Amino acid sequence: MLINRYSHCIFVVLTSDNLEKIRLSANSLHPQIIKEKIEDITVVDCCKNSSESLAFVEGLALSNYQFLKYFKDKKNHSLKSIGLHFDGSEQDIQHLQSVVQGTYVARDLVNEPFSYLTAPQYSKDIEALGKASGFSVEVFHKSKIEALKMGGLLAVNKGSIDPPTFNIMKWKPKGATNNKPIVLVGKGIVYDTGGLSLKPTPNSMDIMKCDMGGSAAVVGTMYAIAKAKLNVFVVGLVPATDNRPSGNAYAPGDVITMHDGSTVEVLNTDAEGRLILADSLSYAKKYKPEIVIDLATLTGAAARAIGKQGIVAMGNDQQTLSELKESGLRVHERLAEFPFWEEYKEDLKSTIADLKNLGGAEAGAITAGKFLEHFTDYPYTHLDIAGPAFTQSPFNYRGQGGTGVGVRLLFDFLKTKV
Repeated sequence: MLINRYSHCIFVVLTSDNLEKIRLSANSLHPQIIKEKIEDITVVDCCKNSSESLAFVEGLALSNYQFLKYFKDKKNHSLKSIGLHFDGSEQDIQHLQSVVQGTYVARDLVNEPFSYLTAPQYSKDIEALGKASGFSVEVFHKSKIEALKMGGLLAVNKGSIDPPTFNIMKWKPKGATNNKPIVLVGKGIVYDTGGLSLKPTPNSMDIMKCDMGGSAAVVGTMYAIAKAKLNVFVVGLVPATDNRPSGNAYAPGDVITMHDGSTVEVLNTDAEGRLILADSLSYAKKYKPEIVIDLATLTGAAARAIGKQGIVAMGNDQQTLSELKESGLRVHERLAEFPFWEEYKEDLKSTIADLKNLGGAEAGAITAGKFLEHFTDYPYTHLDIAGPAFTQSPFNYRGQGGTGVGVRLLFDFLKTKV
C-alpha cells in the first residue's frame, strides 16, 4: 500500500515468516519506488523481528543493482540510500552491507565483456578489490605457472593471445578461529568458445563471458568477508584464461601432464574448466586445508538437471555439504546433492593416460566432479553453478545477467565458522 504525503511517501508492506517471500516482496516493491522517483528510503521494522527486516532490506538492495558502465547515457534508476530502523545490531548491518557489496562485485565481474575482462585484466581487478577491502593478493604470471607445471591451465591457454594468470587471495585476521585455511577455488574461464571442439549449439557462445562465474563468486566472497572482518582464515584461488581455437590451440587427443604429475587424455577441448580447476585443486594441497570448496559453471548437465533454481553439489565431505545445505536454505541459494559413488570414476578411465577429461553421455555433472576429486587429498566439496550463475531475463532480486550466486551462500557458511 502506498500513502503519498507529497514531500515523502509511506509504503506499507505486510510480510510473512518466510524470509525468501520477504525478499521477493521487496523486489516487487522496488519498481514502484523507482516509479515514484524516490532516491532515499528508510525501512522501519514494526514487528520487532530483525531477521525479517534484514531480509527485506537485502531483497531491496539486491534488486537495486544496475550495470551501466557501457551505456552512452547512463540513466540511473536506483535508490541512492536504504536506511533501516530496527532492533538488530550494528554487526547485522555491517554483515548485510558486506554481503550485498560482495554480490555486486561478483555481478560486475560476470557482466564485464571479454573485450575488457581478459585474464591479465582480471588479475588487476582482483588486486584493486583486495586493496579496497583488505585481503592480500598474489598473482602468478605465465613464467611462474610454467615453473609450477600447471599443465591444465597452460593447455587451455595455448589458443589465446593473452597469457594466463593464477590468482591467490588471502584473508587471515589476527586470532582467526581456524589454523588451517578454508580454501575456495573458482573457475576463471573469462570467455569460452569451446576451443577446437567449438560449441555447436546456436547462440551458445553469446553469454560465455559468464564462464568465470565461479571465480567471481570466490572474489565476491573474499571481498565480503574482508569488509565484514570475519574472524576466519580463508584462501581463494582463481586460475584465469580464455578458451579459444587457433593454430596453437590444444586439440582432442592431446595428453596433458598436470600440476600433480597425473596425465590426462583430452577428448573434448570444451571440457576445459575441469582442467584449470584440477591444477588449482592440487595446488591447494600446499595449504594443508581444513576444507576445500570449488565453484564453477562447469557442466550443461547440471543446468539441464535442475535449471536456475539451485546449485548442484557433491563431494566427499558430508559435514560441509550438510552445513552448506543449511546455509543455502537460509539465503535461498539451495543445494541439490548428487551422488558421488566410486563407480562413476570408471567412465574416466583412459587407455593411454591416467584419466580422460570427459566421461560418457550420462551423469556428466557427476563425472566432472569425480574428475576433480582425483586431484584432491582433503575434505572436498564441488558446487556446479552452471544453472543460476547467469540469467538472460529478469529473475526477481537476482536481476538479469550475472546473479552473483554463491557469495551469499559462502558468506553465511563462513559466518558459522567464526
